[in-house]
Amino acid sequence: MPEKNASNIDIFGLLSEESPEQAKKKRRQELLKPTGVKELFKEGSISVNKYTCAGVQCKLCVKACPTNALYWKAGEVGITEDLCVYCGACVLNCMVDDCIKIERKREDGEVERFSKPKDVITLGEKVNTKKRFDRVKAIFPTVEDYCEKYAAKPKDIKKANQA
Repeated sequence: MPEKNASNIDIFGLLSEESPEQAKKKRRQELLKPTGVKELFKEGSISVNKYTCAGVQCKLCVKACPTNALYWKAGEVGITEDLCVYCGACVLNCMVDDCIKIERKREDGEVERFSKPKDVITLGEKVNTKKRFDRVKAIFPTVEDYCEKYAAKPKDIKKANQA
C-alpha cells in the first residue's frame, strides 16, 4: 500500500461530505451486495415483540431471513436494520401471530403493514392481481378490442348449430 504524503491526498474528496442518508444508503448497498438480494422497498421498519416471541424454541425467523438481518442474541432475536429488506420471510415463518411487525413503503408511496402470515399472503395476492389486470388492460384497452378478437361472430354460431 502506498504511503500517504502531501502529494497524493485528494483534498477535494475530503471537502465533499456525504449526507447521513447517502452514507446509510451506500453502507446498505455494500452490505447487501454479497447476499445477492434485491432491495424492493424504499424504506421500512421491523420490530420483534420479545414478550410474545417463542425465541429459543423455534428460531424460524432467523433461519428464513435471506440477508441474515435477524440473529439470535442473549434471550431474544436481534435485528440488523441495515440488512433488512422488509421482504416478510420472517413473518411467514413465525409461529406466533403479531410477534414480528413490518411496515414498508413501496416505490409508488403506498405503505404496507403486516404481522401475520395471512396478511403477507393476502398482500402478495393483491399485488399480483393488480399486475395481471394491468397486463390484460395493456393488451385489450377496451371490451370491444377483446370481443373483436375472441367473440364468436353470428356466422360462426350458425355453422356450429348446423354441425
